[in-house]
Amino acid sequence: MTDDRFNDDRTIDSEPSILLIDDDIELCELMREFLARRGFRLETTHDGLRGLARALKGEHDLILLDVMIPGIDGFELLRRLRRQSEVPVIMLTARTAQADRIAGLDSGADDYLPKPFGPEELPARIRAVLRRSNRARKDVRIFKAGPITLIPAERRAIRDGSALQLTTIEYDILELLVQAAGRIVSRDELSSTIHRRRASPFDRSIDVHVSSIRKKMGTDGDSIVTVRGVGYLFRSGVEVDGAK
Repeated sequence: MTDDRFNDDRTIDSEPSILLIDDDIELCELMREFLARRGFRLETTHDGLRGLARALKGEHDLILLDVMIPGIDGFELLRRLRRQSEVPVIMLTARTAQADRIAGLDSGADDYLPKPFGPEELPARIRAVLRRSNRARKDVRIFKAGPITLIPAERRAIRDGSALQLTTIEYDILELLVQAAGRIVSRDELSSTIHRRRASPFDRSIDVHVSSIRKKMGTDGDSIVTVRGVGYLFRSGVEVDGAK
């Protein structure tokens, strides 16, 4: 990103608190000013261990995380963070290889944005991730499908009485599949809902997230069936309690 791209004054109504962990001090200052004009409050830190400590305070709505930072790298930071927190995380990095993207998603990232990126793409990604993490707070319904119970108001997924430790995007995918139980959900439908874009032939992020959900579901992971060339199906019928 270059300085001349950060020069308009459009804003949004809310002021989510964001933590940026990146050792590029000049970029951090640019992003602080740029995101402030779009209604985001940005705190920055430039070291992995300090960033992890701040993230674990639970004071931020979303974390922006670079991979190549001193102390501990972004992948290790995210793995440690996910042991205690499900705060939404978007990884920002110049490492664009597919293996790096998969590593980020496997570590628990909700989105992965390669550098350089268009200036308006970042706030759009932030808003999309925050919408996903906030949209169910007023939902009083409870969905039950096979071994899974979903409580959207709490964004909780329960299997056999124990909560599944899902990332924001993993929960959203599981909720889509459970609500559509018995119907095939295409990769395009999943991508359009989760990422606000159609799935590209080479984008495997949805598949990576589904694989992670299956692992966390243990022996019940086979409830999610891959329909080759189309998408996924949750093969149990769904019951809804508390519907208005």
